[in-house]
Amino acid sequence: MTFNEGARLDPSQAEDRRGRTGMGRGGKVGLGLGGGIVVLIGALLGINPDLLSGLLGDTGTQPAIEQSGASGLESCQTGQDANERLDCRILGTANSLNSFWPGYLAQYNIKYSVPKTVIFTGSVSTACGSATSAVGPFYCPGDNKAYFDPDFFAQLEEQFGSSGGPLAQEYVVAHEFGHHVQNITGTIDKGNQGATGAQSAAVRTELQADCYAGVWMRYASTQPAPGSTLPFLKALTQQDLNDALSAASSVGDDRIQQAATGRTNPESWSHGSSAQRQKWLYTGYQSADMAACDTFSVPKV
Repeated sequence: MTFNEGARLDPSQAEDRRGRTGMGRGGKVGLGLGGGIVVLIGALLGINPDLLSGLLGDTGTQPAIEQSGASGLESCQTGQDANERLDCRILGTANSLNSFWPGYLAQYNIKYSVPKTVIFTGSVSTACGSATSAVGPFYCPGDNKAYFDPDFFAQLEEQFGSSGGPLAQEYVVAHEFGHHVQNITGTIDKGNQGATGAQSAAVRTELQADCYAGVWMRYASTQPAPGSTLPFLKALTQQDLNDALSAASSVGDDRIQQAATGRTNPESWSHGSSAQRQKWLYTGYQSADMAACDTFSVPKV
């Protein structure tokens, strides 16, 4: 979706770590969109990770990119900036999500806490452990932060065939914030039961985050920005919806497996197939109701 040009962004909700590198200690990296599954699949099938570098690009530590002055997040001030710059679009989407979820969850007597959005390049240290850009975007429940390397969005389009439209990118941010909502509501731990497969708890956790992203999509253009009557985003179009569904499809386990190995193995799925991810994103959008996102109660997702 396109941002309203006059909407005011809030850079204080994000951390810009693009001038920092480092691989700290910690546990397992948190819940992500699915890009890093290429490496996981390769390990499970005994494939040399070097053979997968063409799919993911360079997965090693990247040189630090200094961000200062007009290039940093502090210069992301308006919706026009979000329309023109990817890092500002990530920030603006986070602002929109943080504007929407508190009021929506209040009707369920759930208090929303604002997570921090971290933008990094190459590698990053988190409370969930260290990660490189190869993991893709992810949410760490240990520090309540969502992590994004802007380079991932080019990979999403160029290597996984996603649409490059703005809602394709905004969906990625909304998915990670869906994990934050799961952390608040207490369902996030259901995905850590170890099993994989098309109907596993891990897949149901990821599909619920997709569904929550769809709920936000339905309301995003009507939710005013704080202190304003102007929403962050303009009305969603059919092309916007197509872009988001394209992004959801591009990170389906079956599609990534096919690209990495030439075959699919539903027993190893951890995020859901392209069809599953599209289905649940659209369920959230169409229903506009997080109660419809209970992927754990349905016999088959």
